[in-house]
Amino acid sequence: MEMKYFVDGDYDIVVVGAGHAGCEAALACSRLGLKTLVMTISMESIADLPCNPNIGGTGKGHLVREIDALGGEMALNIDKTYIQSRMLNTSKGPAVHSLRVQADKRKYHVEMKKVLENQKNLELIEAEAEEIIVEDGVVKAVKTLAGAIYKAKSVILATGTYLKGLILMGELKYSGGPHGMTSAEYLSKSLIDNGIKLRRFKTGTPARIHMDSVDFSKMEIQKGDEEVVPFSFMNDAEDIKIEQKDCYLTYTTKKTKDIIEKNLSRSPMYSGVVDGIGPRYCPSIEDKVVRFSERDEHQVFLEPEGLDTKEMYAQGVSSTLPYEVQVEMYKSIIGLEDVRIMRPAYGIEYDCIDPTILKRTLEHMQIENLFFAGQINGSSGYEEAAAQGLIAGLNAYCNLKGKEPFILDRSDAYIGVLIDDLVTKGTNEPYRMMTSRAEYRLTLRQDNADLRLTQKGYDIGLVTEERYARFNQKKKEIDKELERLKNTIITPTEEINNALSTIPTPPIKTATSLFDLLKRPEIKYEDLADLDPNRADLAKDIISQVQTIIKYEGYIRKQMFQIDQFKRLEKKSLKEISDYKIIKGLSNEAVQKLNDIRPDSVGQASRISGVSPSDINVILIYLEIQRRKND
Repeated sequence: MEMKYFVDGDYDIVVVGAGHAGCEAALACSRLGLKTLVMTISMESIADLPCNPNIGGTGKGHLVREIDALGGEMALNIDKTYIQSRMLNTSKGPAVHSLRVQADKRKYHVEMKKVLENQKNLELIEAEAEEIIVEDGVVKAVKTLAGAIYKAKSVILATGTYLKGLILMGELKYSGGPHGMTSAEYLSKSLIDNGIKLRRFKTGTPARIHMDSVDFSKMEIQKGDEEVVPFSFMNDAEDIKIEQKDCYLTYTTKKTKDIIEKNLSRSPMYSGVVDGIGPRYCPSIEDKVVRFSERDEHQVFLEPEGLDTKEMYAQGVSSTLPYEVQVEMYKSIIGLEDVRIMRPAYGIEYDCIDPTILKRTLEHMQIENLFFAGQINGSSGYEEAAAQGLIAGLNAYCNLKGKEPFILDRSDAYIGVLIDDLVTKGTNEPYRMMTSRAEYRLTLRQDNADLRLTQKGYDIGLVTEERYARFNQKKKEIDKELERLKNTIITPTEEINNALSTIPTPPIKTATSLFDLLKRPEIKYEDLADLDPNRADLAKDIISQVQTIIKYEGYIRKQMFQIDQFKRLEKKSLKEISDYKIIKGLSNEAVQKLNDIRPDSVGQASRISGVSPSDINVILIYLEIQRRKND
């Protein structure tokens, strides 16, 4: 029987998918006054955490705080639902400090679902998208499997790992989405029909084990930090303080390695049945055994999945081995000799796009008002997805309102690095954010995300007046304290030098400001209390900012000079060049890559693989000749 279709609504924005990208995109659009529809394959998949039960981590924590500074929701939600909090890399400099917290998976989903359900201008429906309707190069609507058509001025695709999802476990293969959900089987064809090429990526997850079957006495306890740092700049530590849950560290054994090596041919990744490319930076236990064959043990972290469940996540042991092999393998891990598996490990293969077909706004180059965000763009991780969702939502709004695009460049934010990497360089594996990807990481710290981005969020209208007032007060207090320290002079008296010797630090020989004294690496802000009777009672985050700015002043100044140079190339627009074949002297590869990716600027062009420094010089000469002709 022929399917009958009917129009079931007319919207400014339709968001397909309600994972972390979809939630941020939909909330941004609706909060900016756009009539928004969120379409999810299951209400249970809203803000689902199908893999690791945590938010943040190295590099990723920066993204979460940037999302928060711009007015997004992820940080606020995890502050409501965390069960353990740790600041990573504290033995290193502040540029790589990253917050990572364990989440109560169920509560995280429930709380985010509440936010969406109660958001003005936002509607939420359970439906599977079957087709994107495009007319004359402009997206017009989304059609569902049930026959409903939702008209839209803009569509944001945030489909996660659902597109033609294929679950992999040894010889077992079947269609499915993450976390026991169904896969989205029909939308891929519509994308292909609209000229969008798809490819297959793969990710995986470890088993969930029963807490009561674990011998924790054989493991090392991993406790949370005594002093909790909130993810959201809107929260204070005391307001969100809880009794934290413990995590545990254990190890695989030589027996684990032997079991895996014996059954390696039964893993889909090594038997040749997998088409998808997996993440290099989150390898399965099979990958670890093969790539690090000299090692007989690997770390395993056991993490609770929530307060109201006995399930524990076995981080470090994701696998696509058959179930009976998994049982044997997990029992060979120290402390898991009697383990009971509640959910087996599995791999999932799914469709995604090549993100170089997108503008830096995350809009498709050829299809107007069609945006992509999250794992469909070849990224991995909840945080990377949420960041893209926010930017896609903001730019969908800008398009409809005739505003300038909302673009963060590499010197603005980790979000800028993430998106620039995806759309300029592309990715041949699931992309993961790391601090090493950010060349300006000393100025892009996780602790100053609000100082960098809140003004931008306020200017576009997403940051609330309450958040903006808090930001301005913090900025004022930092500036005031820096100025006070510069103007507070101490002299080389016996009393002062005796006080300095107790820190200990060498005595001063001439009058010195407290600002300059704090530049000494061994001196902390608190050490100056006895020398500074006029100091104010400042919050810890203010003190931290002041101390970092002073101690790294020289390095920051040097990086700001590098950023100025970077900005000059970013300002040299290439939007007027319709075909790079007209520029004589470019290599054939450069012409092809430049015509495919369509960089906005010389700076972006310089980061395209295959475009050499000599090609950039040719472009700069061409632009200068054109400028002189027009003068």
